Amino acid sequence: MTNDTQPVALPKLAIEHIEIEFPAIQAALSGYSDWAERQIVRRLGAPATISEVMLDEFIISVTHGKGKKARRFLRVEEDDHPVGAQLMGCGPDDFSTAAKRVVDWGFDWVDINFGCPVKKILGRRRGGFHLSQPDVAIAILEKVRDTLPDRIPLSVKMRRGLDDSNQSRDRFFEIFDAARALGVRVFTIHPRTVLQRYVGPSDWSFLSELRKYAPTEVLLGSGDLFTPEDCMRMFRETGVDGLTIARGAIGNPWIFRDLRALAAGESISPPDLQEQKDVILDHFSLACELYGENRAVANMKKFCIKYAIKHPQYEEVRAAFVAFRSREEFEKTLEKWYSHPA
Repeated sequence: MTNDTQPVALPKLAIEHIEIEFPAIQAALSGYSDWAERQIVRRLGAPATISEVMLDEFIISVTHGKGKKARRFLRVEEDDHPVGAQLMGCGPDDFSTAAKRVVDWGFDWVDINFGCPVKKILGRRRGGFHLSQPDVAIAILEKVRDTLPDRIPLSVKMRRGLDDSNQSRDRFFEIFDAARALGVRVFTIHPRTVLQRYVGPSDWSFLSELRKYAPTEVLLGSGDLFTPEDCMRMFRETGVDGLTIARGAIGNPWIFRDLRALAAGESISPPDLQEQKDVILDHFSLACELYGENRAVANMKKFCIKYAIKHPQYEEVRAAFVAFRSREEFEKTLEKWYSHPA
């Protein structure tokens, strides 16, 4: 339990006209920020979420309301709002078609991914690759902005460049300034380079620099946000308007509740084993609803391994989660490790 602190006035956050009642949202994370995960973090304090990154060609290939895979990615319920759809792809035409489609499915805003550092994504000229080709990136933004209804905000996720070269830096600002000229007002910035991937610390000083460079734009900071203290430090050191929490929320959806408590000057108490068990069970139930039981068993394994970090006997619990192969074994694992004080 942390000691009480003084309340901190955090910035007010809005995605254009969409007011976000607390300035920290669940970020898009491929393979993780599905509907089930988004439901869990919303219950524990996330005021808004962003979908898993979705390829434009996938969105185009599915028919409205048809197909299990489409429903898994595109599910939006009444209590999901506000929720953004993050898109990734190659060219302006497919991007714009996909953007219109996700709006039809009920997403509140569209987020363009110019930051993904995964090698196979870069090899297909998607994600962070666009930071190396400003003309294409700008054409995508222009086409999507022209296609979307005026009521639908457009935001952009970027890293600070492809690499640490001056050329990469210049290309970042060329894209950033062109986006502003097109009316984009919301930017999520991960201050690592694309080629850096997740190795080494993110350069938060770049966020501070960008804050001074573009004082009126909405800047969302990302990178190395694993505790509520990390989050408060980013607010304090960089002047960003809000945060997008990605890896730091996987297995720790309580980070949003804890950040709210810290900002309010309240004590933070880690979830006891019973609460951890309840959340994991709820997550599994939501995954079953989304995927069906067999697929949910496989899908939950990666989440459970992360949930295990909070258990006092992490190594043993992690091994047990790696081993389960059925719903029955999953439930037995929870009963064994989470039903009694550690």
